[in-house]
Amino acid sequence: MLFCTSLVALVGSGDQAGLSPRRLQIINTKRQSIICELTFPSTILAVKLNRRRLIAVLEEQIYVYDISNMKLLHTIETPPNPAAVCAMAASSENCFIAYPTPASVSSAPSRAGAPVEIPATTDVMVFDANTCEALTIIQAHKSPVSCLAISRDGTLLATASDKGTVIRVFALPSAQKVAQFRRGAYPARILSIAFNATATLLLVSSDSDTVHIFRVADGRSPRKSASPAAQSSSGSSASSLAHAQSGSFASSAASEDYTRPPASDGYARKPRAPHAPLNGMLRRASWKGLVNSRLVGRAAQLMPDRLSELWEPSRDFAFLKLPRPNIQCIAAMSSSSPQIMVVTADGYFYQYSIDLDKGGECVLLKQDCLLDSAEELGAYAS
Repeated sequence: MLFCTSLVALVGSGDQAGLSPRRLQIINTKRQSIICELTFPSTILAVKLNRRRLIAVLEEQIYVYDISNMKLLHTIETPPNPAAVCAMAASSENCFIAYPTPASVSSAPSRAGAPVEIPATTDVMVFDANTCEALTIIQAHKSPVSCLAISRDGTLLATASDKGTVIRVFALPSAQKVAQFRRGAYPARILSIAFNATATLLLVSSDSDTVHIFRVADGRSPRKSASPAAQSSSGSSASSLAHAQSGSFASSAASEDYTRPPASDGYARKPRAPHAPLNGMLRRASWKGLVNSRLVGRAAQLMPDRLSELWEPSRDFAFLKLPRPNIQCIAAMSSSSPQIMVVTADGYFYQYSIDLDKGGECVLLKQDCLLDSAEELGAYAS
């Protein structure tokens, strides 16, 4: 649906005649009429629209249309994207599209007939739907990107990988990393990411029973309060650490902040430098006692931003617990009141209140079943 208008984009599931998953219908619900129909070469996985553009996401293409006359403006060739991981800003001015892209070019097969390795989609391509040009490539994660979200005004991009432990926020169109959050220590499948209307809060739901709420300001790197001489010393230390051996602690941290330049066409990328894992260091030292000590908080003021992010990961500001775990859900925040809405795949709607000053655990206000009868709920469970 286009905001609160009567314009609805409809894609069939294929279980009924005339409702093909390759056919997109634009319907005016007020007039009960079909404005146009579009047929695509493969299954439509997702449709996103704002007041200026409409995009149809297929597994290996993204079609960009002018919503005023449904004229095809551009076709984006993408790497295989069966989960339709894609985001588009609601803003008509900052009409950016973000989708996963490979981090490097796959190496040539060692022998004839050997399969070509498909590179992991760990980077994010930012595309301007107004000018139909690729803007930049962001090196977002070391694991494949699994979820994306763009703020309403199109100025912030949130990313998550299939590990689901770290959420990162980048400024658009500059692609500069502005915040980083730690969702948890154990991997989880991220189901949805959403900004609030003012882009000050970030809601993240996963396949666990917890929805995390982060304050964007809390995830920003701490500013230096040291003297100019100390800052100069810190800067020189960061420069020397960034050029250290790949097995060093700081080299791995610096590699997370690297942003690739814009690409001209295609999705072939230069291979990134190898990184040494941090597992050995994590085994040799316990972070719990270090992070909770006053020494780390004081030392972090003298450390480069890239290093201090690893020592002081930002946790959630607030959270809520769903009554049932392991249920797919989507979370969003009301634009008119401090409330969070969650819709689950088993047909329930939950409404929670959040304390915007203190945070903490959200309070369940209301719970409704959206299904018509218990028979439908039983059919879903079976």
